[in-house]
Amino acid sequence: MSYSPPPAEPAALPPRAWCLHWVQRVAMVLAGGVLVALLVTASRLTPSPRWMGTHQQLGLPPCTMVQWFGLRCPSCGMTTSWAHLTRGHLLASLRANSGGTLLGIASVVCGPWLLVSGLLGRWIVRPPSEWVTLAAGLAIIGVTLIDWAIRLTFLR
Repeated sequence: MSYSPPPAEPAALPPRAWCLHWVQRVAMVLAGGVLVALLVTASRLTPSPRWMGTHQQLGLPPCTMVQWFGLRCPSCGMTTSWAHLTRGHLLASLRANSGGTLLGIASVVCGPWLLVSGLLGRWIVRPPSEWVTLAAGLAIIGVTLIDWAIRLTFLR
């Protein structure tokens, strides 16, 4: 009679791709929570009729670049843009700062998605590839800088 070892226990199943480690969950809940909190804050602000300066309602100082040089910085109008966006005023949001509008739209999509996915411990929708994330980030930066260049050149 020959000896045969007992049957091996089944190998542990690899973790599903959509399951998240607790560190990822915490990071996603924090990031999603911050984005949602920023959107809620923007919805409580009254958009400035000057298309910039709404951030001063939060107790922040006026833009240093405007005070020192009389020129808007690339982020001038972003808080105003978000305040308009949270009210559904897309054209007014674009007029205040088009890069801010794109950033706000990304936050409207990503904030709740990250928050809920982190709380559930799994992606509720497949996460984007690194290339999609990089392209979106570069697009927002590019639009912000182009918007700024146009303002400096034509809208002084």
